[in-house]
Amino acid sequence: MRFQTLAEWLAWQETLHPRAIDLGLERVQTVAQRMELLAPQHAVISVAGTNGKGSSVAMLETILACAGHRVGAYTSPHLWRYNERIRIDRQPVDDAAIVAAFARIDAARDGLSLSYFEFSTLAALDLFQRAALDVAVLEVGLGGRLDAINILDADCALVTGIGIDHVEWLGTDRESIGREKAGIFRGGRPAVCSDPRPPASIAAAAREIGARWFALGQQFGYRPGAGCWDWWGPAVELVGLPPPALPGDFQLYNAAGALMVLHSLSERLPLTLQAIHAGLRQARAAGRFTVIPGAVEMIFDVAHNPHAAAALAMTLDGRACSGRTLAVCGMLADKDAGGIVVALQSVVDRWFLGGLGGSRGQSAAALAARMPLAELQRTLCPDMAAALAAARAAAVSGDRIVVFGSFHTIAELLPPGL
Repeated sequence: MRFQTLAEWLAWQETLHPRAIDLGLERVQTVAQRMELLAPQHAVISVAGTNGKGSSVAMLETILACAGHRVGAYTSPHLWRYNERIRIDRQPVDDAAIVAAFARIDAARDGLSLSYFEFSTLAALDLFQRAALDVAVLEVGLGGRLDAINILDADCALVTGIGIDHVEWLGTDRESIGREKAGIFRGGRPAVCSDPRPPASIAAAAREIGARWFALGQQFGYRPGAGCWDWWGPAVELVGLPPPALPGDFQLYNAAGALMVLHSLSERLPLTLQAIHAGLRQARAAGRFTVIPGAVEMIFDVAHNPHAAAALAMTLDGRACSGRTLAVCGMLADKDAGGIVVALQSVVDRWFLGGLGGSRGQSAAALAARMPLAELQRTLCPDMAAALAAARAAAVSGDRIVVFGSFHTIAELLPPGL
């Protein structure tokens, strides 16, 4: 074995491939074929989208587990520990299992270069195959068509909300991005879209490939009610469902899409109404509007593009607050800082900007220079810890602090396990 610890393996993987992001399926597919991972016996659900992927995976994973199915889930990035990316029966796999998977991948690649994400994807597929699962839920890391998880033919594919992000790789408009996401669809198999206003390119891609198309508001949908909601789909209706545990009215889009996926696979993965109720109540996704109550409420959200920022603004606007909203924000240099600020300006009273390190990070001063509104009240801090400390010092009882801008921001400031 090349290394003994998970930390050693990960540090080596970060330097192995010449590019951190290198979209394409040839390398990863070659290694997966050598490892006999391309035809799993369990069902496969693939989830792509700009926003809502993590929440949708959490609902699918939890409802299926509550129904008694053995479930694997693969997500990225992680917040605190790499192990969060690969879960079996809702529990992260341990270091030893991942290290053993990495060793098998290293032997199978026979000198072929793999990226950090390709290693993690192959590790997940390898561990899932060995776990005798009923179903694996796989979150696309970037795009869809050329993402490593697309080496598998999903039994059902879900595309969630589409926004503008990762334009260097996916395109500069929703139509181009939507077509890339729709690359996970397969002919003759269900293709579900939970975006309430999807780009036309998604439906067009489904038609071209001959997928079975299900769109929110067309083939399935929901009706909100007082403390509950109803879901309807092809020849079926579920009434009086509990609201998703994940906060925000927009989570009904994600929940409706998840139920359409589950309905389309119900012959293979049967469910009970009790499992659906329990799963909706129990589903959690760290850093998705995570609230820590107190005299000064603290809210943590991984929103890092304008589409997600608009959803965050809507949720904040609908949540009672007697005082001010103080934003603690750090963003990667390749994100649309201007669009995010515009989406949130109406609900934020004061901004505390912190620097993020790493190759894609930027200083608070660089972030401030990219914010379009000079009249915003801004406090610049050297790092995220200092930004949060400054916001806490400025807050009084009744105020709330909202931390957002990047997975890196949340990982630095949200206590592990919340």
